[in-house]
Amino acid sequence: MWQYDKRLQYPIKIKNPNPKYAQIIISQYGGPDGELGASMRYLTQRYSMPYNEVKGMLTDIGTEELAHMEMVCAMVHQLTRNLSEDEIKGTPFATYFVDHTVGVYPVAASGTPWTATYIQSKGDILADLHEDLAAEQKARVTYDNLIRLIDDPDILDPLKFLREREIVHYQRFGEALRLTTDRLDSKNFYAFNPSFDKCKKQ
Repeated sequence: MWQYDKRLQYPIKIKNPNPKYAQIIISQYGGPDGELGASMRYLTQRYSMPYNEVKGMLTDIGTEELAHMEMVCAMVHQLTRNLSEDEIKGTPFATYFVDHTVGVYPVAASGTPWTATYIQSKGDILADLHEDLAAEQKARVTYDNLIRLIDDPDILDPLKFLREREIVHYQRFGEALRLTTDRLDSKNFYAFNPSFDKCKKQ
């Protein structure tokens, strides 16, 4: 059960439309390391987690990723909503405009649509947590790249907020991994099948 707070987690108030920036920022909506994939990954993995603390953490972070997806979509919308055709012509955003006008659609900066192959849910607590740790670092690098390419402070402020949250999520998944390995047989935690009471050697 979720309750929707009808405001963004961090305010988005972009004054200057910019199709070039919209074209690259949209990767954090529908790209391989974006917020849509993150939310689907964690909210799916939670079902096979054997420990309530880890399940709760995945639910919390997956829900926050939905809020981050909303922020990224708001940024793309504000960067494109008042563009004229002349402002779009000759920019990388023109190819996106042909297919979607200025509707927000989950694609990578390269134009590749979002796909479930971007995420993994293995049903193994260690495999999934390592997947999550890597996902947060890849998202952080993507935000690093966006910050390098953008000079508008109205865009940089929310991007920096989102980057900081990736670091916090990485730390929380590290806590989940430590909690998990502490509960498993410390000598044999390389593989875990939740249908068994403890780890088995491979």
